[in-house]
Order: sequence, then C-alpha cells, then structure tokens
Amino acid sequence: GPERWHENYPMAKGDKQSPIEINSKDVRHDSSLGPWHSSYDPGAAKTILNNGRTCRVVFDDTFDRSVLRGGPLIGAYRLRQLHLHWGSSDDHGSEHIIDGVKYAAELHMVHWNPKHGNFAGALKQPDGVAVVGIFLKVGKTPKPEMKRILEEIDNIKTKGKEAPFQHFDPSILFPKSRDYWTYHGSFTTPPCEECVTWILLREPIEVSPDQMAKLRSLSKNGENEPVNPLVDNCRPTQPVKGRMVRASFK
Repeated sequence: GPERWHENYPMAKGDKQSPIEINSKDVRHDSSLGPWHSSYDPGAAKTILNNGRTCRVVFDDTFDRSVLRGGPLIGAYRLRQLHLHWGSSDDHGSEHIIDGVKYAAELHMVHWNPKHGNFAGALKQPDGVAVVGIFLKVGKTPKPEMKRILEEIDNIKTKGKEAPFQHFDPSILFPKSRDYWTYHGSFTTPPCEECVTWILLREPIEVSPDQMAKLRSLSKNGENEPVNPLVDNCRPTQPVKGRMVRASFK
C-alpha cells in the first residue's frame, strides 16, 4: 500500500508530495494569480482504458492541440490524459481534502510542458506538469457531461481493457466557477515525481448515485481472474512541509 511506496520509490517521502489537506485559514489569496484558460480540440481524444488502478482517457499530445494556459502557469501545457480517483462510498474518494471535507471522487486532467521536449523529460522538471483537479460530489442534479465517460465503463470493466473514445471536449467537465487553489506538489501514484503545479478548482461538479455506482463497477482484475472491485484508489494526504497554498479568490 501507499505507506510502503517509498521502499521502491524514495521520492514518495519527499518534501513536496501530494495530495494535501487544504485549510482555508492557511491559504493566501494572491491577487497576481490570473484566470486559467483551456483550448481543447475534441478530435484529440483517443481511447479510454482501465489500467487496474484507474479509468483513464488518453489524448493526442504530439503537438499543441489541446492546451492549458494562464493561472499560475507560464506558457502552454499540453493535455495528455485525464483519470479519476474514487471511494467505495460517497463520504470519501477525493485525494485532496478541503477543510476536513472529502468528496466522493476527484478528476485529474494531466498536462505537460512541451518546452521540456517530451513527457518523460517534463517529469524531471519542477515546472514540467500541470494538473487540474475537479471534485465530484453526489447530488440530485448530476452534470450530464460525465455521462459520456461513464457510458464507456461497460467496455472497460476489467484491467487491460481499452476502447476507442473519440470526439470529446473535456472542458465540458469544468464547473461554472474558475476559482482555484494552487500549490507545488507531486503525482499521487508512484514514482510520485515532484513536478506538478496543482490547480484545484474550488467548485465541485455533481454526479448521480448511479454514476458513482458505475465507476465502482470497474475491476482491478484481468478478465479471467477473481473479481476485485476498483475502489478507494486514492492516496492518503501527505505532510504540507511549509509549502504555501495560494488562492485566486478571497
């Protein structure tokens, strides 16, 4: 489990690990933080897959086709993939915790900085990667946009399954508000490289209980192995170690 990752991946014990708990009282409003913008090409979406750890949608990142700019970032970052973390019940599942609140799930949109040549190169640089985090809460007015991802779940039930996933604009998943927190951290899966500028959106999006049940119907196991549900794929929060979390809002 996560508490032993550092045995094989020493970085997992580093000083800039993610996720963290964000406490409003420790957050600094930074008026220099501008709005972030995305320009995503729906034609860049390629496939959806179950890798035994998460459900992931992969995008074409061979050129500046779908990019994120602004906010705390300098230059354009290319969208590479999005994936989710979720719990076995609605009271937990998000990786980041806000003032003690855990959401049912957290969606991560992973972008990388092409000035570093390729994705592997970006992983070695402090400004290599930008992840937009969106919280999912269970409610009565679910966001219809999540439907598209969840409709494909039946095609990728078990580990190693992949299905075409085309013509999808992930910006439809953004909440109305563009308010965000930002801090410097890491990937939340091994080797936990500390190359991530996090942009965590304050406003969650809503999913229905049925949609959450759909996510929880995925399996960690391969097709002919005993069923092992894919749930609780979230890393526990890590020590903040003096890092400053900044907010774009008061």
